[in-house]
Order: sequence, then structure tokens, then C-alpha cells
Amino acid sequence: MQAWLCENPVGVEALTWKEFPTPDPKEGEVLIEIKAASLNFPDLLIVQNKYQMKPALPFVPGSEYAGVVQAAGPGVTHLRIGQHVACLSGTGGFGSHTLAPAALCMPLPQSFPFVDAAAFIMTYATSHHALVDRAQLKAGETVLVLGAAGGVGTAAIQIAKALGAKVIAAASTDEKCELCKSIGADATINYSRDNLRDAIKTLTEGKGPDVIYDPVGGDFAEPAFRSIAWRGRYLVVGFASGPIPALPMNLMLLKGASIVGVFWGDFAKREPKANQSMMLELAQWYGQGKIKPVIDRTMPMAELKAAYAHMGSRQVKGKLVMVN
Repeated sequence: MQAWLCENPVGVEALTWKEFPTPDPKEGEVLIEIKAASLNFPDLLIVQNKYQMKPALPFVPGSEYAGVVQAAGPGVTHLRIGQHVACLSGTGGFGSHTLAPAALCMPLPQSFPFVDAAAFIMTYATSHHALVDRAQLKAGETVLVLGAAGGVGTAAIQIAKALGAKVIAAASTDEKCELCKSIGADATINYSRDNLRDAIKTLTEGKGPDVIYDPVGGDFAEPAFRSIAWRGRYLVVGFASGPIPALPMNLMLLKGASIVGVFWGDFAKREPKANQSMMLELAQWYGQGKIKPVIDRTMPMAELKAAYAHMGSRQVKGKLVMVN
């Protein structure tokens, strides 16, 4: 097998493409031949030693991937050799093969494309957990999605529409705004040109959004929160822009609003039955055509460093997927 190895987590430039003996799966593990692996923001942080999970060195990055089960270790009963699966294991995806905990593998029908499957779990699970479980979003409510053209943003748009909500998508270019409209957004805001608060006020007729989905953080957090509706829910999903905002506490008081943390990874560990039910619903929605990952582009696995550079340019719309 071959894989990108991180031996010193000082950045993407330190990754090296190496060959290893293909390992045998242990108790509860499966060996997966990787067909596709998506590039997520945590994949950048983890090779910079900035992510909350710090794997033992050396490690192969690549948190989310899809492929074919080649071998199964003792105790694995729900997967068979030849089974198509998607997996979100945190590491291991940027290579030709990997060992994965069988419990983390999502069996796929043969008709589920590997590229879509590799871009599915993290973004849709995060957004479903955020909007359905944490925000308790109801049909007819208004959702403002910040960073709406990214992976979790595009997933949030589709899930909110599937739930019957009105969606306002905020993104940094007209091209990204057009993408958001094409997947269901009712209205868009180009926040590199438009005043965010003024645009929100106009689009909500002064009421404000009931739910704000924020994977970006940074400078837009406070103006967005100042625009939230009475009893609104502000979902803290991530900080893709870098800075972690500090919101004045009096704003929550004045709006009767809630700031709600979204940490799907821990939800999946602490509430596995609820997570399993959620993933089943998402798979059904995919089969019904209600949701489908937006793929910016696919790139050969050997071009991983170029993919990281493209992600860093902030021009990605949806997900980047590496393929073998």
C-alpha cells in the first residue's frame, strides 16, 4: 500500500508519499481499499498540530473516505469482503488502503458513488445534528447559513430545505451565491459587497432569522447575532475564518436568544443510537434525491498538496475529493 505520511506535524509541506506493507485487520477492524477521500478543514489543522485530536506520530491524514472492504478481522459481523463502505475515522484516508474500525463504517448500496460517499458523513451529519437536534428547526422558520458555499454550508442548505425552512445563504462571491441558489437557497447575501445586517433586515422584513448556522466565526459573527430573531438559536459549528469571536452577553439577553454548540463527533460517541438513526435518515434522503454532496472537483490522490493549496485559496465550492 501507499499513503501520505505525516511524521512531523508542521504543515502540508512536510507530508511525504510512502510505500508500506499492507496491514492485516485486527479484532473489530476492516482493511479498506480506498476509492475516494474528501478533504475537510480538520485535515488541514491536524497536519499543523492545531486540531483537538492529536494522533500518535507518524500517521496518515484523511478523516473521511469511501472504498471496498478487502479483509475483516475477528468479531466483524455486519460487513463482508467486497462491501462498499464510507468511513469517518479521523485519519487514514489519504492513501491506497487503510485499517478502519468496523463500527465506524457505513455500509453503502452499490448504487452510491464513492465520490459522493466520501463527501457525505462529516458535512451532512454535522448539519443534521445542528439543525434538527440542536436547533430544533421547524418548517416555516428562517435559517441564515454563513459560509454557505462550503461543504457544511451546502449540506445545511439542503437539509434546511428538506425540513421546510426558508434559507438565506451568505457567501463571499456572486458565483458562490449562484451555487447556493441552485441547490435550494431562497435568497443570498454576498457579504464581501453587501452590508450583512442591512441585507438580513431586508430579507427577513425586520424579523431576523430564527436560526443562524455559523461554521465561519470571525468578523461576521457579531453582526449576524445582532440580527437574530426573538428566541433565535445561534449554532456555533466552527471557525473556518480563523478568529474565534467573543460576543457581548447582553445580546443574548435582549433577544431572548440561545448560543448552541455543535459537536457532532462527541454526539456520535455519547449517543450512538441517536446518531445511527440520524445516519439512516440521511441515507434515505440521499436515495430520495433530497440531498446530494456538492463536489467542487476531484483530484488524483498523488496531488494532495495541490488540493490543500486549493482549499486554502477559499475558492472551494462544496467538497474537494481525492480519488485513487
